[in-house]
Amino acid sequence: MSNTIAQNIENILSKITVLAQDADRDPATIQLLAVSKTKPVCDLIQAYEAGQRHFGENYVQEGVDKISALVHLPDIVWHFIGPIQSNKSKFIAEHFDWCQSVDRLKIAQRLNNQRSPEQQPLQICIQINIDNEISKAGITPAELPTIAAQIVQMPHLKLRGIMAIPRATSIVAEQRESFARLAQLYQTLQNRYPDIDTLSMGMSGDIRPAIESGSTMVRVGTGIFGHRTPAPKKD
Repeated sequence: MSNTIAQNIENILSKITVLAQDADRDPATIQLLAVSKTKPVCDLIQAYEAGQRHFGENYVQEGVDKISALVHLPDIVWHFIGPIQSNKSKFIAEHFDWCQSVDRLKIAQRLNNQRSPEQQPLQICIQINIDNEISKAGITPAELPTIAAQIVQMPHLKLRGIMAIPRATSIVAEQRESFARLAQLYQTLQNRYPDIDTLSMGMSGDIRPAIESGSTMVRVGTGIFGHRTPAPKKD
């Protein structure tokens, strides 16, 4: 019999604790983000009842529907982690707490303009294309200082850090190399902006080197909810 969602979360949190301790880090400094795209609301409720609070969605309309369905659970924190189309930015600005996939200044400006002054600032991570992959979104490392300097001036956004999805590889040395470059970018950004506190990197297949390299947020989907169901029509 397969593990329940609650058991999966407990197992992952235990793994994070062990990996953090092995790396001489405080496990409390590492946030688990449950990647819940394509999963039904009932699965998210199970995760919530197990203590999970941070959820990541990749598709705008699906995410907005879930946020509406679970509005009675006010301490859920919703992260948008997928590609952003300009015509969908309004929905992200209005409904999500975080947007981790900002990859161009135009999108940041739209999010800032569309975030209500009555809401808390939208928490922002800049997505880095660390391995210069054509198929991936994200800015180049060289662009980071310029876009960060612009975002920190936007009153309805709060820059928290960077996010990346390094090149898929099972070679741990290559994983570590990408993560090391991300950690250096993060440290440089943090030195300039002391409020920066989020290095979102690492998933099920590379969680160990990510934590060793300083990740403060790991994104896990299948390890919590099981294998993905077919994706809905993309936004």
